[in-house]
Amino acid sequence: MKKSLTYLKPYSKTVAAGLVLKFLGSVAELFLPQLLRRIIDDVAANDALSMDQKLKYTLIYGGVMLFCAAVALLGNIFANRLTVISSGKMTHDLRYDLFEKTSHLSSRQVDSVGLPSLISRLTSDSYYVNQMVARTLRLGVRAPILILGGMLLAFLEDTVLACVLLACVPIVGLTVFLITRQGVPVYFSVQKKQDEMVQKIQENVTGVKVIRALDKSAFEVQKFDGTVQELAATEFRANKIMSLSNPLATLTLNLGLVALIVVGAFRANSAGTVLEFLQFFVIILNALIALTKIFVVISRGSASAARIERVLEMDTEEKVLSLPEGDKSQAIVFENVSFSYNGKEDHLKDVSFSLKRGQTLGVIGATGSGKSTLVNLLLHFYDVNAGRILVDGKDVRSYPSRDLLEKFGVVFQSDFLMAASIRDNVDFGRGLSDEQLLRALENAQATQFVTEHGGLDFCLTQKANNLSGGQKQRLLVARALAGEPEILVLDDCSSALDYKTDAALRFALKTQYKDATKVIVAQRVSSIRHADLILVLSDGKVIGAGDHETLVSSCEEYAEIFKTQMGTVEEGEA
Repeated sequence: MKKSLTYLKPYSKTVAAGLVLKFLGSVAELFLPQLLRRIIDDVAANDALSMDQKLKYTLIYGGVMLFCAAVALLGNIFANRLTVISSGKMTHDLRYDLFEKTSHLSSRQVDSVGLPSLISRLTSDSYYVNQMVARTLRLGVRAPILILGGMLLAFLEDTVLACVLLACVPIVGLTVFLITRQGVPVYFSVQKKQDEMVQKIQENVTGVKVIRALDKSAFEVQKFDGTVQELAATEFRANKIMSLSNPLATLTLNLGLVALIVVGAFRANSAGTVLEFLQFFVIILNALIALTKIFVVISRGSASAARIERVLEMDTEEKVLSLPEGDKSQAIVFENVSFSYNGKEDHLKDVSFSLKRGQTLGVIGATGSGKSTLVNLLLHFYDVNAGRILVDGKDVRSYPSRDLLEKFGVVFQSDFLMAASIRDNVDFGRGLSDEQLLRALENAQATQFVTEHGGLDFCLTQKANNLSGGQKQRLLVARALAGEPEILVLDDCSSALDYKTDAALRFALKTQYKDATKVIVAQRVSSIRHADLILVLSDGKVIGAGDHETLVSSCEEYAEIFKTQMGTVEEGEA
């Protein structure tokens, strides 16, 4: 939690001003019981004073009480406002750094934490940290001042009655400590269950069309209900533990109040003293109850802060290695590359090929064969377990990530479009000219539908739901083409295109981007049949490599795919 609290440092002046105001307001509140005693004992019960004198002194002491009450009120109001400002800015900075850190996490680090958990840490966890800081600054300062100040003034008035007050404090403190010790681990479990709920929501939102198409809405609602019930049960357990602090503290303090009245009845010399101590007891009682509430918030906030700090402390420093160079005439080289996501089984095994500048590589294979993994390794999202990958003769581990990725234009299998204009989606913050954007749209076969929708300023809805699947894919291709990349990677980006549009796109890539090296991952043979080199993958292994004619005659699996897709299957074979 220490790292999270350092985010308050830039706002230390605001925090200090709030604490000073909180201190002044709390001290002013502590004078009210003494002033009340003086009105009762020194004025109302003083027979030596005339009625006019009693009225005069009552008004004087009453005026001072009103002044102290006003100082306490205004001090707390302005202190609370400063607390909201400082805690809000602190949370803004924390979320900003957490988002930035998340953006620079390696793919393996994202896999280890989990995307739903990262979302939960950015949202609910940061909120709980905000609440912890805000409430601690608001109540965590005022309560100790009232408790310690009240005890000090009580001891100055009457030691025996003050001891009755003092006896309640360690009992309440021990109760809160033991309950908090049990509650913090349970809140960690609550946050994990929230991660599971976020994951379930994310899955359902992403797959809502499939769920509706299969008429499984009720089934998914039932599954979600189970997840929510588990979260509710865990949260109920945490709240059940933490909720004990308030009633136990109140019970202790009420028993102390009874003891105070009994002792005061035999010991106090005046009614004003008893009333003064009752006021002190109420102040201290409320302050202790406020502390118990703070510990509940701190318990949850500290668990959330620990989760956030685990991400913030992850090492995202880029490691650029100095490795031997290879043949610079080759744009892309894979040399005996093997890779595993989990360290147990190979998802790519002993993959080797080379590609010259301007050539096209086609990659085909069944689902799970390793096609997207090959793309991830080429972009250096993961480090290889064995072998090496060269781009323009340099190992990808020798490149700063910015320098490497500037060479690429990429369309991923599961890519996204923002709820923004077509211009913003294709440009994507690169500051490209409209001429570059329009040329990319034309070559991506998107000009017609973009014009029909009103041009570059047409705004897409969330997830581009106001476009068809094929239109989305063409915009994604346009985004990749707009930057005039040296290497173009298209990972199954034409699955929603009709054959005519697909053919027109391939022709544009061949004629307009002939100097760009292309890596095309596809399910259709027609999308890659004219590639200079085609790799056929199966279970992470290359089972066929060569051009189309070579593979038709030498690779049984490729030949079967070709026959099936091109409609040349013999009768009965389908």
